[in-house]
Amino acid sequence: MLGKFASMAVSVACLTAASPALAEPADYKALDTEAARLMAAGKIPGLAYAVIEHGKVAHVSAQGWANIEQRRPLKTDTVMYAASITKAAFGQYVLMLVDDGKLDLDIPIKTYLQKPLPDYDAYKDLAADSRWEKITPRMLMTHTAGFPNFRWLNPDGKLDIKTDPGTRYVYSGEGLNLMQFVIEQGLGLKVGDDMNRRIFQPLGMTRSAMSWRPDFRPNLADGYRQDGKFEAHDERSSVKAAGSLDTTIDDLAKLAAAMVSGQGLSAKAAAERAKASFPIANPHQFPPTYTEVEPANAEIGLAAGIGVVVFDGPQGHAFFKGGHNDITDNMLVCVERGRRCIVLLTNSEVGQRIFPPLVQTALGETGMPWAWEYGRALPVTAP
Repeated sequence: MLGKFASMAVSVACLTAASPALAEPADYKALDTEAARLMAAGKIPGLAYAVIEHGKVAHVSAQGWANIEQRRPLKTDTVMYAASITKAAFGQYVLMLVDDGKLDLDIPIKTYLQKPLPDYDAYKDLAADSRWEKITPRMLMTHTAGFPNFRWLNPDGKLDIKTDPGTRYVYSGEGLNLMQFVIEQGLGLKVGDDMNRRIFQPLGMTRSAMSWRPDFRPNLADGYRQDGKFEAHDERSSVKAAGSLDTTIDDLAKLAAAMVSGQGLSAKAAAERAKASFPIANPHQFPPTYTEVEPANAEIGLAAGIGVVVFDGPQGHAFFKGGHNDITDNMLVCVERGRRCIVLLTNSEVGQRIFPPLVQTALGETGMPWAWEYGRALPVTAP
C-alpha cells in the first residue's frame, strides 16, 4: 500500500511471507491448513472464520478450543463474543430505520427526543454544554459526535464532549449507545428485541442475541488473555449497541453476507454503510487523538461509514470492523467488488497476531490498514 500502510503495525512479516493467497477461491482446504499453522505460531486457543463470495457464505470453519481446561473444542455453532463488531450489526439496524422513514441520519437527535438530552439522568453531565444540540445520528454512527470512548475513562467518570460535533473522528462507544438511547426513548423501540425480529430471525441467526441467553451456556467460548490467563465469558444482561452481541461464526457469516450484498436494505440505504461519511485523520484508532493528522490516510480514502470504516485498496472499495477486549479479538473485512468478505472470531486477546496473513490468504491483498487499526507491534515467531 501507499505511505504508512506499506508496512503493517502488527509484526507478522515472517507469517505473511509464508502465506500465499489461495490459487482458487474455493481452495478452502488450503485455507484451513494455513489457519492451523498460523494459530500454532500465534498461540491462539480458538479461531472461527467464514468466507463470503459473491454475497453468499462459501466456507465456515472452527479450530482449536472453546475452553482449553475443559478440552471443549470450538465449533461453528459455539457462541462467542462479537465485541465491537456489534457496532456493524447495529449499523444494519439503523439503516433499516432510515429505510422505514423513522430516522434521518442528518437531522439532530434532539428532534426525536421528548425533552432535552441533559434532562435525562444518564446525560445530565452535558447540561452546561449546548453542543449536544448539533449532534446527528450520522455523527453518532461515524464516531464524530465528539464523545470519549466511554465516560468511565475520564478521571472524573463524567461524560463530556471532547471535540466540536462533526469536526473530528474520535472512536466512541458512548456515541453508539446514545444512538440506541435515542431510538428507544424517541421512537419507542426496544433495540435488542427489534434487531432479533428484523435481522437475526430473518437471516436464521438462531444463536445470536444482544443480551445473554441461558441456552448459550452449554456451547460457549471462554476467553484467554495475552499471557494465556483464563477468563470466563461475560453474561451481558443489558443491550448495548456499542458491544453486547453474542453470536456464532455460522450466524455472523450470514450477517456479513447480507451486509456486503445489501440484503434487507434499499440500494440507497445500503450505499450509506460504505459511503465515506467522514474522513479519518487520526494516525491510529486507539487511543483517540484530538489533533494529530496522518497524511497517508487520505491516500487510501480512510473514512468512517455507518458502523464500519471504509477505504480504497488494490481490489477497490472495502469496509471493515474489528472487535476487541481483554479476551476477544475479532475482525470483519469486506471487499465490495465480488461481494467478498472474511469474518474472524477468536477467544484470545491477541488474535490480531494472525489476522493480516489470514485475510491475505483468503482474499488476496486488500490493502487493509492494519497499522491504523492496531497501532502497535505484537511480536510473532513462525514455527
